[in-house]
Amino acid sequence: MPIPPTEPGVDRSLLRDDVYRRLRDAIVEGTFTPGEQLKDLELATWLGVSRTPVREALLRLAQSGLVLAQPGRSTVVSTLDARDIRDARDVVASMHELAAREAVPVLVAADLTTMREANRRFAAALKSGDVDACLRADDDLHGVLVRIASNRALDTVLEQFTPTVRRAERQRFASPAGRESVDQHNELIRLCTAGDAEAAAAIAYDTWHSLPDGLPDDEA
Repeated sequence: MPIPPTEPGVDRSLLRDDVYRRLRDAIVEGTFTPGEQLKDLELATWLGVSRTPVREALLRLAQSGLVLAQPGRSTVVSTLDARDIRDARDVVASMHELAAREAVPVLVAADLTTMREANRRFAAALKSGDVDACLRADDDLHGVLVRIASNRALDTVLEQFTPTVRRAERQRFASPAGRESVDQHNELIRLCTAGDAEAAAAIAYDTWHSLPDGLPDDEA
């Protein structure tokens, strides 16, 4: 397994969740490719941590379907198919629908300002072709509703299935179809401002459900 040449920029106090997020992002972004074997000792050396949080992270990644773990043998990056992405997309869309329904009645002005600013950043990143910045801004916008909903079961489901749809998000935000997301975000914010929880929930669902239900051509 080739170790990425870039400096990870973390210290030995890295928490378990941070290890999980670093490995998850490396898989989603393609640093570690489908079929590649992941060795906990090499990963621990790369991140500057012990093997224990790495092993725990790999188990969590297996639950998300991002790796295939065989205890005592090997762990490899899984190859997702269109069905995996479609199933995860539908679950994620339903969770964001629920988040909007629960959050809209209690949103305050500052929350709406955060969402508007996130969409401005999203539109700017889309225009410049910065897909990573698009993803961060999109997370910040939808994250307002998820945070306000304060539903731990919802958080757990999103934590498990959102990484699987990242490839579909990247595909959308790297294409002209990404412009539609700006308009969908604006409509979501308008409905949230109006306090229309049901309509906001519907547009939240549609926004996520509009993601491609397959892999890019070079991954299919």
